[in-house]
This record gives sequence, structure tokens and C-alpha cells, in this order.
Amino acid sequence: MERRNGTQISEFLLLGLSQALELQPLIFRLFLSMYLITVLGNLLIILAVSSDSHLHTPMYFFLSNLSLVDICFTSTTVPKMLVNIQTHSKVITYEGCITQMYFSILFAVLDNFILTVMAYDRFVAICHPLHYMVIMNSWLCGLLVLLSWIMSAMVSLLHSLMVLRLSFCSDLEIPHFFCELNQVVQLACSDNFLNIIMYFSAGLLVGGPLAGIIYSYSKIIASICVIPSSQGKYKAFSTCASHLSVVSLFYGTSLGVYLSSAATHNAHSSATASVMYTVVTPMLNPFIYSLRNNDIKRALQRFLGR
Repeated sequence: MERRNGTQISEFLLLGLSQALELQPLIFRLFLSMYLITVLGNLLIILAVSSDSHLHTPMYFFLSNLSLVDICFTSTTVPKMLVNIQTHSKVITYEGCITQMYFSILFAVLDNFILTVMAYDRFVAICHPLHYMVIMNSWLCGLLVLLSWIMSAMVSLLHSLMVLRLSFCSDLEIPHFFCELNQVVQLACSDNFLNIIMYFSAGLLVGGPLAGIIYSYSKIIASICVIPSSQGKYKAFSTCASHLSVVSLFYGTSLGVYLSSAATHNAHSSATASVMYTVVTPMLNPFIYSLRNNDIKRALQRFLGR
């Protein structure tokens, strides 16, 4: 294969989910619908939390931040895909690809950190209820979100800079609907050392927060088990049931994508599977929180009633 220096590449080709022309209108309508539902659902969560003083608590503060991240995460990938389908073009510029990859990593990692912070919030609420408002004060909540943004931006910048150092072969077709880090790295002809570093850091970024979430929930379960009444146990568990559902959905689909990709080495099946954590999960999060949470339902009713 002909080798090219990364700085001389002008564009990549995004092959999308399917190259069958008859399926493009269906894919366009499906993804446009999911994108609009995602933006509207998460925006309603943000507006409901901000407009209701009863929801100005740490848990709902983190939830509104998660909804904002989900809107941004989906907006990084889906609009470009819709434009490509509508214009019958697969081209994305080199700069556009790196930019899209930077923001997709940023918001994926940020999702990771926000879910971990939310697990810590539930841990404090259930294991240390008398000190909850003292520990989870507004200063700490703001600091946790700010640190999550800073660390996510640094991680994303580091990965993007490493990709900029890669040299690419003549085959610049990405069998995906956006510039996913894994797919872009596989096109590189340069030394695999940078690839190993990126995969190792990605493992740490997923493993570290996931370990924190598992530890928090092990303590939560232990605390719930010692509650004498079944009603008390149900009430304690119901406060973190929605978060646990979202965590299971996010990590289950994310790990499923990379495990299936490693097992089958089929890029198109990986692209199809990645729709779950890039599009479907952000779309379902508002439904999970609104359907299982009476406070959110009441806030939405009051907001929509205006």
C-alpha cells in the first residue's frame, strides 16, 4: 500500500451503515427521527430541572449535565451522517474528521465521568444520608463537573494529537458513519506503538470509572441490605434504579461494540453496533429517568402546562 504522511491527506470517505442506495431514505428518516427525539427529550429534562426549584439538588444537577452531554454527543455524529445521505456524498475532510473524532471522544469520556459522579452522589445519599447535603454541597458538585470537563478535554486532545502523528495508507475509506478513533487508527500504516498506547489509555478510561461505579454500588447494596423494612429497602433502591439502568445500557452497549469488533473483525457490524451507544442510549436516557421518576414527571407536567 502506498504510504502518505498525515499532513498531506485532504479527506476521508465515510462509508456509513450501508452502501445500498434503496436503504438510504429509510436510514435517513430513522436517524433523523432518533436525533430529534434525543434532542427534544434531553432538552425537556434540562428545562424541567432548571425551572423547578424542588429539583435544584445534586442528583438532578448531574442529570441535567448528563442530558446536555447526550445532546452534544449525538450532535457530533448524526448531523454529518444525515447531510452525507442527503447530498449523496461520503466525503469528510481530514480536518473535519479529526474535529469530529475530538468531540466524539470528549463527550463519550464525559458521559463516562458524569455517570461515575452520579454513582458517587447515590453512594453518599444512601450510605451517609445525614451528611448528604454537607458533603454534596454546590461547590463540590460544580467542581466535580468542572473536573470532568477538563479531564475529558485533555484526554480527547491527547488522542487527537496522537492521531495527527499517524501516517495513513492509500485506502482512506472508513467503514463507519463517523470518524471513530478505532476505525481511523486501523487505517494507519505507521508504527503500532501509538496504537497500543491509545488502546491502553482507552481501557483505563473505561475501567477506572467502571470500577468506581461498581465500588459505589457494592456499598449501596450493603447499606440497603441492613435496612430492616422492605418499604425502606424499596425506597432506597428506587432512588438509584434509573441511574443503574442508564449505566447498564451505556457500558453494556459500549463493551458489546468493542468485544464484537474484536471477535468478528467485521467493521460494518461494529458500526451497526456502535449506533447503540452513540444514538440509542442518549435517546433512551430521558425516557428512563422520566418514566421511573415521579419528581421528573411532575416537573415535566408543570413545565409543559405553562
